Amino acid sequence: MHPGAKQLRLWPGIAAVVLQWLLRFGLPSLNADWMIAGMAAEVAGAAAILVWWLFFSRASWLERIGVPVLLAAVVPALRPLLDKSLQRAGMGMLFYIYAIPVMCMALVVWAVATRAQPGRWRLAGLAAVVLLACASFVVLRTEGVTGDGFSQFAFRWSASAEQMLIAHAPVPTPPLAAPEPAPAPKQPEAELPKATPIPPAADLSPHADWPGFRGPLRDGVVRGVRIGTDWRAHGPKEIWRRKVGPAWSSFAVHDGLIYTQEQRGDSELVTCYRQSSGEPVWTHKDAARFWESEGGAGPRATPTLSGGLVYSFGATGILNALDARTGAVVWSHNVAGETGAKIPAWGFSASPLVHGDLVIVAASSRLAAYDAANGQPRWQQPTGKGSYSSPHLLTFEGVPQIVMLSDEGASGIAPADGKVLWKHSWPGATILQPVLAPGGMLITTGSTSGGAGTRRLAVALSGDAWTVDEKWTSTGLKPFFNDLVVHKDHAFGFDGAILSCIDLQTGARAWKGGRYGHGQMLLVADQDLLLVLSEEGDVALVEASPASFRELGRMKALDGKTWNHPVLAGPVLLVRNGEEMAAFRLD
Repeated sequence: MHPGAKQLRLWPGIAAVVLQWLLRFGLPSLNADWMIAGMAAEVAGAAAILVWWLFFSRASWLERIGVPVLLAAVVPALRPLLDKSLQRAGMGMLFYIYAIPVMCMALVVWAVATRAQPGRWRLAGLAAVVLLACASFVVLRTEGVTGDGFSQFAFRWSASAEQMLIAHAPVPTPPLAAPEPAPAPKQPEAELPKATPIPPAADLSPHADWPGFRGPLRDGVVRGVRIGTDWRAHGPKEIWRRKVGPAWSSFAVHDGLIYTQEQRGDSELVTCYRQSSGEPVWTHKDAARFWESEGGAGPRATPTLSGGLVYSFGATGILNALDARTGAVVWSHNVAGETGAKIPAWGFSASPLVHGDLVIVAASSRLAAYDAANGQPRWQQPTGKGSYSSPHLLTFEGVPQIVMLSDEGASGIAPADGKVLWKHSWPGATILQPVLAPGGMLITTGSTSGGAGTRRLAVALSGDAWTVDEKWTSTGLKPFFNDLVVHKDHAFGFDGAILSCIDLQTGARAWKGGRYGHGQMLLVADQDLLLVLSEEGDVALVEASPASFRELGRMKALDGKTWNHPVLAGPVLLVRNGEEMAAFRLD
């Protein structure tokens, strides 16, 4: 600082940046509901710091104008140097969201650190601070977000779980009658061992132990099974554990075999393992890779078992019918190309639905039906402009129909020809499944940042016309991408990241308690129990009672972010996430 220059007034800038960081990062870490308020505080704090620097800092006018212009110019210039995950995250806005508080901090730190230095040292300090701020972004990548929207950062050069799996897993051989090998991938692939023959006597009937997404009725309810509840004296026993490729798929289970989907390099896989040991049986590969910066790589849907076949739907729109014993291809379709549906931001997520002689998939919100045996196209029906929900078979007034949730609301579709029977408007982002309730159903909607609520509909047939009436809409249960269950006149699910119970008659909340992040759950109906798989990989046993929240036991099952649905096949609990899977006995 040259002789005679006024001393910098620093305390307003220091106070503003400390408050900005506390509101932006501190409060949301205590309560995720404050995330949006924290982002607003970030912008307000940046405005306050800019006002301080321009009008109250006492810096020279060259610095007052030049330094903010320099910092503002550096941010877009830095973008091409970032890892692609940071460039694309948050619809391309994540970098800017984090750059604002970082550059504000850089300005204040520079002003404080060089306040008594001559001009050339202040310029050198400014260059050092800007380079340090830039380096903090260049050396990082994002591995996605949590359900509450918190970014998960890693060093750019560190190997991902998928890359480590590829480097150490053995190389498989495609199943019998597989299609021609895919073109050489851009990166090495980890594959599974050669197919292990399955005895011909294994009859894979349509009535599988767990035929697909959320069970036989897609409602997350386990019937006819009892498990041990004294986890302190006789807790769950781990049977096996195995690394898997990234995917948000769950499992289908039958006759000692489990089926799921994974990503390995540039190949999207359908994989079959032995339920008893986790050992691989066969794998099917498609030359496809889906990745987005929030959820990461891999398929989103779950395979469906029926009639000796396993049906899979990939994140880029490939529908396969495979022999469940060998993985051999029976038929395959590119549903995205045939329907003209564009791959949505988070990938195609709907699990195939088998009804009669049809297999029905949802390419976003466009339903497409195929002959289950030979793959011949049967019909198509748009139900909206977008959806991450799966087609769901429900019966109202004795009439089976496919209920599809979309950005426009709910629709009832005739399975035979795809005719629209009825529609109910409730715009929003749809991810979850409808849930059967007496005289109708429960549906949900939300936005890209969270759930909006739960609505009960009454569906009735009057003559030849269907009526759909809203009974109530509740904000006591606002699930995001975490499906709910219905039991004894109550619904249980996630209100944000906290478990909640509401009354089916009124929609009023009975209780709210137990933080499990954005996890998933099963209802063990015969014992009035909830099996909750938390976002952090814990499994908790909770009473399915409207009286109060009561956790009976908890164990650590998986490491890492866990959004996948758990499966209970007999006494065996199967869980997985984007890195590993495991099996536990609960009897």
